[in-house]
Amino acid sequence: EVCFHVTLMASLFEQYEASATSSSFRVASSLQKKYTDTRPPDDSIASSGFIDTRKGDDTPIFKRRQIDFKPRQLVGQVVVANGQLVLAYANKNVVLRLDMETTREEELVIGKKADDIIHKLFLDPTGRHIVVSMESQENYYASRDLSKFKALNKAKGTVIDSIAWNKTRPEEQSTKEILIGSSKGVIFETQIKPEEGSFLREAEMLKEWRQLYVLNREEPEPVTGLRFEQFPHSPVGEKKYFIMATTYSRMYQFIGFVTSQEAPIFQWLFSYYETEPAGFTELPLNPGFRPTGELFFFYPKGKLLPNAFAWLTGPGVYYGSLEFRNQSTTEPVALNHRLLPYQKRALSEQSTRSVGRDADVPAVSVVLTEFHVLVAYNDRLQAVCILNDEPVHDEFFDTRRFGLLRGLCVDQMKGNILAFSDKAIFKYRVNNESRDVWRMYLQKGDYNRAKQYCRDNDAHLDQVETAHAQHLFDEKKYEDSAALFAKTQKSFEEVVLKFIGINQQEPLKTYLIKKLDNLKPQDKTQLTMITSWLMEIYLNQLGSLEDEGSLRERELQMMRDEFRDFLKRPRVAACLDENKHVAYELLSSHGDVEDLVFFAQEMQDYERVINHYLQQQNYNQALDALTRQKDVELYYKFSPVLIQHVPREMVNAWITMRRQLDPKRLIPALVQYEQTGDVIPRQNEALRYLIFCVEQLSNTDEAIHNYILSLYAKAEDEVALLRFINSSTQQAGAGPHFDTKYALRLCAEHGKRKACVQLYASMDLFEEAVQLALEDDDVELARINANKPYEGDETLRKKLWLMIARHVIESSEDVGMAMELLTECDLLKIEDVLQFFPDFVTIDHFKDAICSSLQEYNEHIESLKREMQEATDSGEMIRQDIQEMRNKYQVVGAQQKCAVCSFPLLTREFYMFPCSHVFHADCLLVEISPHLNTRQRNRISDLYKQLGISVGRGFTASGSASASAAASEASDDLNAPSFSEQARADLDDIVASECPYCGELMIRTIDMPFIAPEEYDDAVKSWL
Repeated sequence: EVCFHVTLMASLFEQYEASATSSSFRVASSLQKKYTDTRPPDDSIASSGFIDTRKGDDTPIFKRRQIDFKPRQLVGQVVVANGQLVLAYANKNVVLRLDMETTREEELVIGKKADDIIHKLFLDPTGRHIVVSMESQENYYASRDLSKFKALNKAKGTVIDSIAWNKTRPEEQSTKEILIGSSKGVIFETQIKPEEGSFLREAEMLKEWRQLYVLNREEPEPVTGLRFEQFPHSPVGEKKYFIMATTYSRMYQFIGFVTSQEAPIFQWLFSYYETEPAGFTELPLNPGFRPTGELFFFYPKGKLLPNAFAWLTGPGVYYGSLEFRNQSTTEPVALNHRLLPYQKRALSEQSTRSVGRDADVPAVSVVLTEFHVLVAYNDRLQAVCILNDEPVHDEFFDTRRFGLLRGLCVDQMKGNILAFSDKAIFKYRVNNESRDVWRMYLQKGDYNRAKQYCRDNDAHLDQVETAHAQHLFDEKKYEDSAALFAKTQKSFEEVVLKFIGINQQEPLKTYLIKKLDNLKPQDKTQLTMITSWLMEIYLNQLGSLEDEGSLRERELQMMRDEFRDFLKRPRVAACLDENKHVAYELLSSHGDVEDLVFFAQEMQDYERVINHYLQQQNYNQALDALTRQKDVELYYKFSPVLIQHVPREMVNAWITMRRQLDPKRLIPALVQYEQTGDVIPRQNEALRYLIFCVEQLSNTDEAIHNYILSLYAKAEDEVALLRFINSSTQQAGAGPHFDTKYALRLCAEHGKRKACVQLYASMDLFEEAVQLALEDDDVELARINANKPYEGDETLRKKLWLMIARHVIESSEDVGMAMELLTECDLLKIEDVLQFFPDFVTIDHFKDAICSSLQEYNEHIESLKREMQEATDSGEMIRQDIQEMRNKYQVVGAQQKCAVCSFPLLTREFYMFPCSHVFHADCLLVEISPHLNTRQRNRISDLYKQLGISVGRGFTASGSASASAAASEASDDLNAPSFSEQARADLDDIVASECPYCGELMIRTIDMPFIAPEEYDDAVKSWL
């Protein structure tokens, strides 16, 4: 087996590499255009070479651009939100408000003291509300709609170092509840809500100015950072909040519920910490300088809650993640926090003069992105990756030109990062900062996160998966390693040699199956190679389990099921369908007949399956395989064999197929079935199928009917044969579908004389039918056939009954039976049968018949007399009616009008009908003309010509477009004494045969519209 695998692998590797070479060059060429990074690949995670492993572009992650704005004086502070930039000049009490989209500028002077200096500047995330805290401990407010600052009198005497804005319910005219941190470590709650109107009273600007908590009462420090966030899933009726406050050296976390909507809403939350002091994180101060203590929250794109924070401390930047779960008041929200020390780097020339070379320069501001911390120093901006604490960007500023770098600010809504110095403001654009994140996670062994950040780069993803697969292999997780190796471009032969080297069949099988799933349909050679190899592995495993007998029977069945599931895979089935001979050879070489049959069934190679079962004399299985497939040709091929062994089941299968099978092509199988010699007539399956075809499928093939007749003729009982012939001959239409001459010869050969009589009758050979019945002395059958001729053919019927009478008289000399024939057939008379009686028969036997015959003659004579008298009376009545019609008249009044035109009737010739309707002759012609046929119209034209009258204007043989005019002219001409009386009578018969309103014409035209289609438009116009 080992030798076989070595030889097989060598050949398979050669085939695989040959087929993969061309495709690999195409893949590498296309990917080379996609990935343009010129840096060399990482040797520790090398791939197969089929994917270009270059690592992206060299564009800086953080790219600086100076905005088109030049401050008039030195810049002290800058804040930005929602596209609104607010700038405070250094050592001045002047604030500049700039709309970054419209570049509209507005300078606002704060307070009345020119020597007052701005301590800190605040802007809410919506860019609507500005708060300024002065060194004189006075505080001012302005909104987007206010053109000057208003004093916050209640906050006088407090230096504000931080504000936690309310983002949950932003409003145009109110800040809602906000938290304020002072320079003495005190946290206040208030709400800034200016009243409407042009004049604002300063006492009404702040609502509910309330002290809530004091940080570090022993050694007070300014509250340098203050933020609060609402938990996403709070109980009904309550809101859960998280508050973070920072000083120079401490970071505090507060968690609690807010149950009241009345200010101050956070009082109850902080009251808990009056008895239970809040926990804090403390870091030592740097003796060289005091940090700003700035606090920054990072909000992922599209998210309402932050997921990370950064705090600028003396030793460095303290940062971590924020996780909002169902924490209690003692559980932290800030997790995974650690310190990022300040990086010691060579300083610029200006900084070296002031603080000395290689010394630490104080950090002035911090900004946190998804993967980096941006730290601003007076002379440079540095970006450090938080995944590996390595700097990725270090940019020096020209302090001579721009002055010292003063800080950073972020527009959370627009996503802009701004850096500002004494003389300029810069915008930083973040360019794909996650480009190398995958590599850092990979170095840490966090493969799942590494995959998340290289989904759009196939080369990087391949490196991660290759390294992950190798890691799993080293940990002896061979199954998982194999599944992952199959997704990579790792050299095929290198991977399989790994698993063969450790003598692991299952991981190798897993790898090959996964590799098979990842191949493209056009890789036919590779598909065939891997499929054949997998079949060989499965068959070897099955053979090993079979050798161990019943000890591992359950494992054998599971392995066989797995193998068959493998063969059912669409891709495997499609591959083997084109290479059936390879699969058959493999299965045959292992002697696995059971799986060979299964494979043939899956490939729908039913001919092979059926042949196998027939060779095993397993006829029921063969029939089952035959019925599962749809190829009717196999029915014709295997039916002759199967019907000899399972006739009933075979016929049931035929019946199930119904019209899909041609019964004529099954006749050879039926003939072989008949020749077996052990067919019981009552259980003749061939006859059952043929009768089904005739009765259920209405089959009319002559061959089928002839074969049915031959089977019935061979049976001893003649009843079924007679029933079949009778049903066939009584069908309406073409008559029997079998060959009657063949049927007659067949029945004669087998002595079925009654059937012959029926066949003669079906051929209208009634004399032969009656004669054959009489030869068998079957008078009753002869009587039945004697009545079959058509009723109009009385001569033939009389002849047939005379044949019967003669047979009865001559064979039995039974005068009584002969007399019964006279009563049964009304065509026979006593005088017709007397000639067949012997001379010695006395008249006493015929007395009743003769008297009955004479009585019938007398009754017939009397009937004729009555009919003659009735005819005479009817003729007399008709003559009287004719005479009365000649003398009938009607009175026409002088004012009577035509029923059509309503003009006086006596103005011209008219017609009067017995129903009292009267019409002018021309009006009647107009009324009748549309209903005359072509022959009648031609006849009217001929009659006008015979009468010598002009046909008139517009009247034609095909119609009367101007029938009224023509009829009027004809009416005048009809008064002339020169026309023919006969022609006029004929004209009257056509025109005045019946009243057009009361006769049949009105009934025939009941479905015609009142207005003809061609006259519809004119009629509509006449109504308008």
